[in-house]
Amino acid sequence: MNVDLHCHSTASDGALAPAAVVARAFDKGVRCLALTDHDTLEGLVEAREAARSLGMQWISGVEMSCTWGGATIHVLGYGFSLDSPPLVAAIDKLHHGRWLRAEEISRKLALKGMPGAMEGARAIQQALGDSGNAPARPHFADFLIQAGHVKDRAEAFRKWLGAGKLGDVKLHWPTLEDTVATLREAGAWVSLAHPLNYDFTRSKRRRLMAEFIQAGGHAIEVVNGLQPADQVGVLSILAREFGLLVSAGSDFHAPDQWAEIGVYRPVPEDLPLLLGRFKHEPLVV
Repeated sequence: MNVDLHCHSTASDGALAPAAVVARAFDKGVRCLALTDHDTLEGLVEAREAARSLGMQWISGVEMSCTWGGATIHVLGYGFSLDSPPLVAAIDKLHHGRWLRAEEISRKLALKGMPGAMEGARAIQQALGDSGNAPARPHFADFLIQAGHVKDRAEAFRKWLGAGKLGDVKLHWPTLEDTVATLREAGAWVSLAHPLNYDFTRSKRRRLMAEFIQAGGHAIEVVNGLQPADQVGVLSILAREFGLLVSAGSDFHAPDQWAEIGVYRPVPEDLPLLLGRFKHEPLVV
C-alpha cells in the first residue's frame, strides 16, 4: 500500500487546499496519508473528511518547529487527538510566533530595499486559499519574484531566505525537549524530520539523535522525497545504530516541486517502520 507521512497544504506553505492534497494523493495511488502542515492543525479536519470520503486511511499529523543547538529543526507528530489540550496550547503559541517571524522577515527585507513584503506575501497566500496563518518563507520568496528582486525561489532562498540569511529568523520557537514532550503528552508518535537538512557536523548530528531519544522521540525520517540515495544510507545507519523507528514521505508542497505526493525513495527493508505503531482510521473496502 502506498503511504505518505509528510505533505503540506495551504494551511501552511503548500499550494493546494487540504482536500485537494488528499484528492491528489488518492489519484497518485496513495491509500494512507498524514497531512503534516507546519505548526498548525487547521487543515486536518478537512483532510480527514476528504480521506474518509475516498476510503483512505488517515493519520493525524503535524510538523512542529523548535530549536536545538542554535538551529531551527522540525519534528513530526502522528496519531494524536486533534483536541489534545497541551498540543492545542502549543500550536497557539507557534501560531503567534509565526506571525512575529513574518513581521521580522518583512522588516528585514524592507531595510534591504524590498518594502511591502508582508502585504505581498499575504496576497500570494490568500490567492492560494487564506488559512489565517502567517505567510511562510515560500510566500515571501514568491513575493520577491513578483516584485522583480529575484528570478526564482532558488535565488530567493540563496540570497535572502535560506539558512543563515536574513529571512532565517530563529526567534519564538520552543526547545526540542519541550516540543517532543508536548507531542508525547498528546499521545503522538514522534519522528525527527529530514535530519540531513540541518547544517550539522557528524558529531553534532549524533548528539542530536541522542538528545532526541532522551527527550522521548521515537523515529527519524530516513527518506524525504527524492533526496540523494547516499543520504538515505547515512540516515539508515543512524537509525540502526540508535535503535530508532523510521518514517518516510514525499514532503510534497506543490505540483512540479521537489517530489510528487506519494513519491519518495524506497525505505531499506531491514528498518522498523513507524507506520503501524500509531492509530489510524481503517481503510474502507
